[in-house]
Amino acid sequence: MTRAMLVPRMSEHEQRFELLADLGAMIAGEVELDDLLGTFADRVSRALGADRTTLWLIDGATGEIRSRVANLPELPELRVPPGHGVVGHVARTGELVNIRDAHADPRWSEQIAAKIGYDTRSMLTVPIVRREQIRGVLQVLNKRDGAFTARDEEFIRVLAEQIGRALDYTTLRGDDAQRGMSLRGRFNHVIGTSPAMAAVYEMIVRAAQTDATVLLHGETGTGKGLLARAIHVNSARREAPFVHVDCTTLPAALVESELFGHERGAYTGADARVLGKVEAANGGTLFLDELGELPLPLQGKLLRFVQERTFERIGGRETLTADVRIVAATNRDLAAMANAGQFRSDLYFRLRVVEIEIPPLRERGAADIADLAAHFVDQFARRYRKGPLRLGDDVLPALGEYAWPGNVRELENTLERAVVLSQGPTIGIKDLALEPRRTTGVVAIPTAAAAEADGIHLPPGLPLEEAERRYAKAMLERLDGNQSAAARALGISRNKLARLLKGE
Repeated sequence: MTRAMLVPRMSEHEQRFELLADLGAMIAGEVELDDLLGTFADRVSRALGADRTTLWLIDGATGEIRSRVANLPELPELRVPPGHGVVGHVARTGELVNIRDAHADPRWSEQIAAKIGYDTRSMLTVPIVRREQIRGVLQVLNKRDGAFTARDEEFIRVLAEQIGRALDYTTLRGDDAQRGMSLRGRFNHVIGTSPAMAAVYEMIVRAAQTDATVLLHGETGTGKGLLARAIHVNSARREAPFVHVDCTTLPAALVESELFGHERGAYTGADARVLGKVEAANGGTLFLDELGELPLPLQGKLLRFVQERTFERIGGRETLTADVRIVAATNRDLAAMANAGQFRSDLYFRLRVVEIEIPPLRERGAADIADLAAHFVDQFARRYRKGPLRLGDDVLPALGEYAWPGNVRELENTLERAVVLSQGPTIGIKDLALEPRRTTGVVAIPTAAAAEADGIHLPPGLPLEEAERRYAKAMLERLDGNQSAAARALGISRNKLARLLKGE
């Protein structure tokens, strides 16, 4: 007897309930958006006993109705003019349409059918509405057991309502003032459609298809952690753990234990065996964030693990193995650090199998900044129950002109503060409280020109470590000893600032 015969098939009711329950979880990760929606379309078809499902979205810019995802092997995408065919009728009127014989219905479009080359018999079509605006259309085709029933209609109404809610939490954005939606990025939760980000997305897709080690390089606040998760959830390891290790927050004495674990009695206070992050990530992805802060003595042990995937716990004698994919990130110039003897060059070359440069926000263009700003305003307005909020007409130009030394993270924090303090439906420039800053981005290692622009003099020929220490100290003095403000201005953590000042 086969396993399939031993496990009872889910009933139609169970499939429908599970689909509604899973909808929130399906949109939680940074998966490629079309993969996410494609999985959803397959689940809808099964739950309704249909042959195919199409999720149509109204393009907010053109009014066209586009098959964002569908079980359409014949075509990569289908576009329908407003009001055309059954889909256009539902998008215009907001009616649910249940058709038993598609060819006999006056709203049926033979032109659309000819493009697809698929014989449609029955169809159930429902609008996707969110806050009184039609965002798109959900359509299922060819009920396998005859015609779609009243019970099917009831379920698809509920499903379409849930989809409308779910779309608010994806990179598809709806404007409450008009119909339709706009696409703001290739990966769910990763906002940006600029050419610079398109190049990053392409590299992520290619890297995710392999187990190659990836090094993400970019300034603080550019979203390296989000992109690391995108690599993981779009890979074959997506069902396994994603383990994040922030090298800036770990005391130097505990880094090895954090990574590789320790045995009982390995040192004073070690009263039990503790597994490290490497073992916790077995089968999945180990994300080493801000790797440039890893102490030099530990880099050799990490190199061995990167090369062989073997390690020992502190106090242990057994050589262990872990099957992990390594993604590392840094805002430091590891090549310069390697030349200065501050980072092992052999480890650097092992890590940069695939190196992806993440552009700073100021280089991504006004459109990306506007999309990110709209996303954060929507997100925080919901979180703080503020109701619909909009950015004033003079705000977007100001956001586009600002240098954003803290990148996307600074933009996010700025808009969260603006939403919290807003007293009306419109956020103005004063609500943003943008501080005057230099127009160059903050980097961990200042160039001579950037230092001079700040009025900080660094003599030529200083060792890299000393130049960093003096620059951090001067910035701290300029900000009246406020370490939090100095760390924000430098684009680093307070722990990192403390270590710089001590010369560690």
